[in-house]
Amino acid sequence: MTKTALITGITGQDGAYLAQLLLSKGYEVHGLARRSSTADVNTMRLKWLGIQNGVRFVDGDITDLSGLTRTMRDVRPDEVYNLAAQSFVKSSWQQPILTGNVTGIGVTNVLEALRLEIPEARFYQASSSEMYGLIQEPMQSETTPFHPRSPYAVAKAYGHWITVNYRESFGLHASSGILFNHESPLRGIEFVTRKVTDAVARIKMGLARELRLGNIDARRDWGHSRDYVRAMWLMLQQEQPDDYVVATGRTTTVRDMCRIAFEHVGLKMDDHLVIDPELFRPAEVEILLGNPAKAKAKLGWEATISLEEMIREMVDADLARHAAARR
Repeated sequence: MTKTALITGITGQDGAYLAQLLLSKGYEVHGLARRSSTADVNTMRLKWLGIQNGVRFVDGDITDLSGLTRTMRDVRPDEVYNLAAQSFVKSSWQQPILTGNVTGIGVTNVLEALRLEIPEARFYQASSSEMYGLIQEPMQSETTPFHPRSPYAVAKAYGHWITVNYRESFGLHASSGILFNHESPLRGIEFVTRKVTDAVARIKMGLARELRLGNIDARRDWGHSRDYVRAMWLMLQQEQPDDYVVATGRTTTVRDMCRIAFEHVGLKMDDHLVIDPELFRPAEVEILLGNPAKAKAKLGWEATISLEEMIREMVDADLARHAAARR
């Protein structure tokens, strides 16, 4: 029988790749999307992957419990993937209440609607490595304590623990993926990897002269979104729900990530990189390094796309975008 999936945040990077994966497996895919006059812009990632016509859109918002309840009743999904969030860390300091309502309380709304209408469905929550914040262990695993360092991370920690609570209190098949940084050509321009690859492409094409960044010595564990959505799906295929770190087990500085991008187009990073103190975070997360051993042992999952491959793919995609815009 055909399985049905509901994805919140389907117009984002992970939502698009997850929809592509599920469609390839024969799922009927429904995507929760807010009604907007910019709908064509919002679906650009699905169009990039050529799957926009394969998704059935449902009007809705994760801050609206009544609407979510009706959606669960009408769609009756076998699997629910909650990827919706205010996910830009910098904006969470400017909009802490909005971030809490969407990224934190929104998770409760989805879980409550699921509990009331389809408690037999399986649920995935997109947790974040940002929850570790001021790290308590050199390599972070499922048992490492959280010390969030931004309103976004605090909201994600709430969403993570409310998922655990609903699993333990109501017996829901609810799992969380503690995803470390994951990128792709579909990443939003406001995130540092895409900011870098887009700037490199523009500099190479003579459209810009410099790249302005803040703390380039911060270290991150970067993987590819295409790999990471596969881990999401695998979690919901397990007999028992659980929480898993999804990471590469390799950490790299922003500085070295920039160097990879510039070298790919034959440019010297030091000729174009400018450090801007205004771009430093109020409270920095200096290093994140995930331990994916549990995901490998129990899910059979591991990352297959290297940081170098991913950054080159992103630079090439941005070069193609700017070349198309010139025509």
